[in-house]
Amino acid sequence: MLLWSLLVIFAAVTEQADSLTLVAPSSVFEGDSIVLKCQGVQNWKIQKMTYHKDNKELSVFKEVSDFVIQSAVLSDSGNYFCSTKGNIFSWDKRSNIVKIKVQELFQHPVLTASSFQPIEGGPVSLKCETQLSPQRLDVQLQFCFFRENQVLGSSWSSSPELRIPAMWSEDTGSYWCEAETVTHRIRKQSLQSQIHVQRIPISNVSLETRAPGGQVTEGQKLILLCSVTAGTGNVTFFWYREATGTSLGMKTQHSLSAELEIPAVKESDAGKYYCRADNGHESIQSKVVNIPVRIPVSRPVLTLRSPGAQTAVGDLLELHCEALRGSPPILYRFYHEDVTLGNSSAPSGGGASFNLSLTAEHSGNYSCEADNGLGAQHSEAVPVSISGPDGHRRDLVTAGVLWGLFGVLVFIGVALLLYSLFHKISGESSATNEPRGDCRLNPQEFTYSSPIPKTEELQPVYVNVGSVDVDVVYSQVWSIQQPESSGLPSHLLFCEEIITLGGIRREDQQQGWGIIKTCHKTLCKCSRLITCHSHHMLQEPPPVIIFVLIMFLLQYLLLLINIH
Repeated sequence: MLLWSLLVIFAAVTEQADSLTLVAPSSVFEGDSIVLKCQGVQNWKIQKMTYHKDNKELSVFKEVSDFVIQSAVLSDSGNYFCSTKGNIFSWDKRSNIVKIKVQELFQHPVLTASSFQPIEGGPVSLKCETQLSPQRLDVQLQFCFFRENQVLGSSWSSSPELRIPAMWSEDTGSYWCEAETVTHRIRKQSLQSQIHVQRIPISNVSLETRAPGGQVTEGQKLILLCSVTAGTGNVTFFWYREATGTSLGMKTQHSLSAELEIPAVKESDAGKYYCRADNGHESIQSKVVNIPVRIPVSRPVLTLRSPGAQTAVGDLLELHCEALRGSPPILYRFYHEDVTLGNSSAPSGGGASFNLSLTAEHSGNYSCEADNGLGAQHSEAVPVSISGPDGHRRDLVTAGVLWGLFGVLVFIGVALLLYSLFHKISGESSATNEPRGDCRLNPQEFTYSSPIPKTEELQPVYVNVGSVDVDVVYSQVWSIQQPESSGLPSHLLFCEEIITLGGIRREDQQQGWGIIKTCHKTLCKCSRLITCHSHHMLQEPPPVIIFVLIMFLLQYLLLLINIH
């Protein structure tokens, strides 16, 4: 009995010496590690150890162990204790209650915006605002912004602010932000906020041209700029030509202006243009703009105009320069051997002239230049040869003399033809009326102081060598020389036979054509002597030869007239 009492007293003392104690940190912040220690018991005396929070089991161990919370959160706050279940040598035990309060490391962030109803196209600044606990100001945080579950910006950043340069209608939606420690232990999210982007209708649509040098030139680039002074959202721009009404192009972009480029302007591109802009509210048209296209001058042509066919000293020479293409005004410059003579302007286009009083020094090459500000063009050189002071007057006198000679020759030629035809007709009639017979002298018709020479003493002057199918004249003609005192003509012609004129052959070279030119054509009657009126026998040349000579002289005179 005494032994049992001693055992009870010993167990009570031992139990009191082995009481359980729960050890926990005194200050806990979010993200901190919490280590709970249940002390005052040995492993051999227990079957299990249990940790409790608010009378709920957290964890059960078969031996003495610590309970660890890796990253505390606010929900970890509560009343903690531990208990053990003893074996046959010990009693069940329970520790003291320890109250743990997890403090907030930083407040829940709040999303703020420079405007929750921004104007479309305008910027918006988002800010994720929070505050660290005064005891943990050294903790580093990072931030991230979201719209409709999409990350904005460059994901996580140490800056609590995000600036959006331009907000568009499609940016309307729910926005929020998150903040977390750099160790990623604690992350907190703000409440969602609605941002509604306000769209503004477009206004004041205008069309402008942009070209090199400020003017639209053929072959160069042209830019048509369509712009609006107000308007938000996606703006669609259209370009039109008034003459056709068809669209030249279309662009849609987040901008208050857009450009349409024409790579190489043609002359046919000149005309009136306009543009339209539309952002979904209303389509607005610009004013019509007239776009002229300036044309560079083409290579000019120089024309020289003088009073006569040839230029002479004292003449007034007109130099006319004209470029067939080119926008006015056009300035023309005139040159003599690359020395400037002067200039003339054509305000409405076309050509221009320059007058020059010629001197002997003005011979040489002339040229001109056309320039309308888009590049000068030079003409080809035109040579000019200037004659002496009286050259022009002398040419007129020469031409008059030549024309006078031309008239005289025509008159003489016509007279000779008529004369030849007249005698031909009269000769033929005489030959027809008189009978042909043996040719012999008729002594009754003439009285001679001496007898007629014998036939063998007569020397033929002309002998027929041609055909007898043409005009009849003499076959043989003898010249009989008479003494001066005989009273007979100095030359008597004896006709033996009728022959043709076309076949007369010249026997005496000395008498030749001189005789033919000066004597009259007379048909010889048989047994009759005839006397040459010029004391020489004459035969006219045939009309064909006269005609050929006259035509040759006419051609020569015409050639001289053309030369002068």
